[in-house]
Amino acid sequence: MGQLSDLVIDLPSDREITLTRTFDAPRDLVFAAHSEAEHLRHWWGRGNPLDVEIDFRVGGRYRFVEHTKDGNSYAFRGEFREIVVPERIVQTFEFEGMPGHVVEETLVFTERDGRTVVTGTSRFDTTQERDGMLDSGMTQGAAESYAALERYLATLV
Repeated sequence: MGQLSDLVIDLPSDREITLTRTFDAPRDLVFAAHSEAEHLRHWWGRGNPLDVEIDFRVGGRYRFVEHTKDGNSYAFRGEFREIVVPERIVQTFEFEGMPGHVVEETLVFTERDGRTVVTGTSRFDTTQERDGMLDSGMTQGAAESYAALERYLATLV
């Protein structure tokens, strides 16, 4: 489909969006940044202030509340379905502002020459839900969040 900054966007099927981004950090660290509250609050939600509740285990749940500069708050939640440290996370994702639209996300972490490629595939119930997510600015938000993650990782390596 295209590229937004360093984020590669693909539509592998009529119900999926795949986002791929490479980070200049080892896989263990990038995986931890996706699974530990102390890291997540630094980058998820485009780097805006973030409340994080996370029980990182299969069957565990998470809830993130992003607080934007304009004073609004946006909440997201999900459940962890599969965890293979440090290779893979399968989870659900739901924006609380649109309840009932639950997406299954699969994140795959691949290390190549000390860098980590994160491939995230979101699977929707319908093509219309996928297209609605694309139209919502999801890819721009993901690009901004991953840019914040790149800046945060640079402080750790």
